[in-house]
Amino acid sequence: MSFISELSQSKEYLSFRSSVPLKVIVVDNNDKKGWKVFDCGPKSIKCPLVCVPPVSGSADIYFKQALSLSAKGIRVISVEAPVYWNVRDWCEGFRKLLDHLGVEKVHIFGASLGGYLAQKFAEYAHLNQRVASLILCNTFNDTSIFNSHESAALYWLLPALVLKRLIIGNFKPNKVDCSIMEAAEFMAEKLESLSQIELASRLTLNCLKGYVEAHKLRDIPVTIIDVFDEYALSGAVREELYKCYPEAKIANMKSGGNFPYLSRCQEVNLYIQIHLRQFDDNDLSPSNMPLLNRC
Repeated sequence: MSFISELSQSKEYLSFRSSVPLKVIVVDNNDKKGWKVFDCGPKSIKCPLVCVPPVSGSADIYFKQALSLSAKGIRVISVEAPVYWNVRDWCEGFRKLLDHLGVEKVHIFGASLGGYLAQKFAEYAHLNQRVASLILCNTFNDTSIFNSHESAALYWLLPALVLKRLIIGNFKPNKVDCSIMEAAEFMAEKLESLSQIELASRLTLNCLKGYVEAHKLRDIPVTIIDVFDEYALSGAVREELYKCYPEAKIANMKSGGNFPYLSRCQEVNLYIQIHLRQFDDNDLSPSNMPLLNRC
């Protein structure tokens, strides 16, 4: 049974949906496969911040980042991929999307599966240097943590209800925090809106055998945002990610749950701004606004 979360009825979310148009951009031969895109901020910026969602997310889950950061002159593009069944096809589709948008390089914010795909795209495009930097939130670098390589080939056969149950069990924390619960309910609503084939393809990408060749990303600035309270991935997964990026800046948050970009948006947005400041006054800046005006 579908339901409506409080966050999806908030003035902030409704303002976002009424002011920022949803674009569907087809980049593949199949005209039914379109990327869903929200593009906020100055379109003259050729190195924007692109946000990639987790398994359960749609393009609009980053509305708090889009509204806040674009108000500070930063171009924020939130994307949602069509159905892809392997990581390479996803990366090729993402490259075509950037080409279509006229974007030369990108900073990528990715959470969970979105963070993994962000790393894989940086690896895929390392010779062409399409990725200026990465901001990785509650994510992983090796799919072996899910112990589901064999199951990945069968997700396309499972009913949507079964797929949703596989995901939603990780949503609600044991300790009640209003903002974390609101975020979980909002993401559960978004999960309900996804079709069986969308869920199956995302879970397949999430669990197919794969890992990030981090040595190909050694020249890319990385910030890792992690929470210390309960969330779906274990502490061992977090430590393994740290080992892959020994030069990364670490932004540890006391709490935030699975979706801190919703539940602790001000803190996450601040970390994003701090990360992006290293690119001020050069061609990789995602903003056309002077630093003093963004403080």
